[in-house]
Amino acid sequence: MPTTNPWLAGAGDDRLLERLELEERILNLLSSQNMAVVATTRPDGAPAATPVRYYHLGFEVIYSSWNQSPKSRNLARDPRVSVGIFAPLVGHASSRGAQLFGHARTLERDHPDADKYWEAFRWQSDHAERGRALTQPPIDPLTVITPERIVYTEHWLQRSGYRPRQIWRAD
Repeated sequence: MPTTNPWLAGAGDDRLLERLELEERILNLLSSQNMAVVATTRPDGAPAATPVRYYHLGFEVIYSSWNQSPKSRNLARDPRVSVGIFAPLVGHASSRGAQLFGHARTLERDHPDADKYWEAFRWQSDHAERGRALTQPPIDPLTVITPERIVYTEHWLQRSGYRPRQIWRAD
């Protein structure tokens, strides 16, 4: 039987991307997707994974959520978080995604840092979708996830002799 991608059959090389190349690939993924799964910890210690529509500012993931949502209550109690972002998968060769591990914080609209994140958040499309006036900016809190570590996976990297999983760490 012919193999479509023979370079996937072997163990692959163990080479690492240069940091700037890895960062470029991570930013490309963050910019080309808009859905993430945010994993928090429930009060009983069980994990809770919730899909969210997100935006990003650099490597930080941003989404809006009311303070009484289960994920917001979980993060208020324990700010440790994991976020999964992936590109649609057609086959093993196209597998591409990232797991972000870090901490979340909630910024109320009047927080001094809120404006810079709201500038990156495309709230106008949300307002139009919900029939809200575009002349009234949102007052909702934002959740900002700052990663300490990102595990980036791209199986196509094997074609060029790199390991398919690359690790980024905040400096």
